[in-house]
Amino acid sequence: MSDIHEAVPIRDESIRLGQFLKLANLIESGAEAKEVIADGLVSVNGEVEVRRGRQLRDGDVVAIGGMTAQVSSQA
Repeated sequence: MSDIHEAVPIRDESIRLGQFLKLANLIESGAEAKEVIADGLVSVNGEVEVRRGRQLRDGDVVAIGGMTAQVSSQA
Protein backbone atom coordinates (compact mmCIF):
# COMPACT_ATOMS: atom_id res chain seq x y z
CA MET A 1 0.00 0.00 0.00
CA SER A 2 2.24 2.78 1.24
CA ASP A 3 5.98 2.90 1.77
CA ILE A 4 5.52 5.41 4.57
CA HIS A 5 5.57 3.78 8.00
CA GLU A 6 4.80 5.32 11.34
CA ALA A 7 7.93 5.03 13.49
CA VAL A 8 6.99 3.71 16.91
CA PRO A 9 9.67 4.13 19.58
CA ILE A 10 10.34 1.28 22.00
CA ARG A 11 12.16 1.53 25.33
CA ASP A 12 14.45 -1.48 24.97
CA GLU A 13 16.35 -2.87 22.00
CA SER A 14 13.61 -5.43 21.26
CA ILE A 15 9.88 -5.97 21.85
CA ARG A 16 7.52 -8.89 21.35
CA LEU A 17 5.19 -8.72 18.36
CA GLY A 18 2.02 -8.91 20.48
CA GLN A 19 3.18 -6.02 22.65
CA PHE A 20 4.23 -3.94 19.67
CA LEU A 21 0.84 -4.27 17.95
CA LYS A 22 -0.80 -2.77 21.00
CA LEU A 23 1.88 -0.11 21.52
CA ALA A 24 1.55 1.02 17.90
CA ASN A 25 -2.26 1.18 18.24
CA LEU A 26 -2.66 -1.32 15.41
CA ILE A 27 -4.99 -3.36 17.63
CA GLU A 28 -6.95 -2.66 20.80
CA SER A 29 -6.12 -5.53 23.16
CA GLY A 30 -3.79 -8.41 23.87
CA ALA A 31 -6.60 -10.84 23.08
CA GLU A 32 -7.06 -9.22 19.68
CA ALA A 33 -3.30 -9.51 19.06
CA LYS A 34 -3.45 -13.24 19.73
CA GLU A 35 -6.33 -13.65 17.25
CA VAL A 36 -4.96 -11.58 14.36
CA ILE A 37 -1.51 -13.18 14.67
CA ALA A 38 -2.96 -16.72 14.83
CA ASP A 39 -5.14 -15.95 11.80
CA GLY A 40 -2.07 -14.97 9.76
CA LEU A 41 -3.15 -11.34 9.34
CA VAL A 42 0.12 -9.83 10.58
CA SER A 43 3.34 -9.58 8.60
CA VAL A 44 6.83 -8.62 9.72
CA ASN A 45 9.17 -7.29 7.03
CA GLY A 46 6.80 -8.57 4.35
CA GLU A 47 6.45 -12.12 5.68
CA VAL A 48 3.44 -13.51 7.55
CA GLU A 49 4.30 -14.05 11.23
CA VAL A 50 2.28 -16.39 13.46
CA ARG A 51 4.42 -16.19 16.62
CA ARG A 52 3.12 -13.64 19.09
CA GLY A 53 6.45 -13.77 20.93
CA ARG A 54 8.51 -12.91 17.84
CA GLN A 55 11.19 -10.45 18.90
CA LEU A 56 11.16 -7.23 16.90
CA ARG A 57 14.17 -4.97 16.61
CA ASP A 58 14.95 -1.50 15.29
CA GLY A 59 13.88 -1.14 11.66
CA ASP A 60 11.43 -4.06 11.58
CA VAL A 61 8.20 -3.19 9.78
CA VAL A 62 4.91 -4.66 11.00
CA ALA A 63 1.82 -4.59 8.79
CA ILE A 64 -1.82 -5.46 9.48
CA GLY A 65 -4.92 -4.56 7.51
CA GLY A 66 -3.21 -1.97 5.32
CA MET A 67 -1.59 -0.21 8.29
CA THR A 68 2.14 -0.33 8.90
CA ALA A 69 4.40 0.64 11.77
CA GLN A 70 8.18 0.55 12.03
CA VAL A 71 10.04 -0.34 15.20
CA SER A 72 12.27 2.52 16.33
CA SER A 73 14.72 1.69 19.10
CA GLN A 74 15.96 4.52 21.27
CA ALA A 75 18.50 2.25 22.96
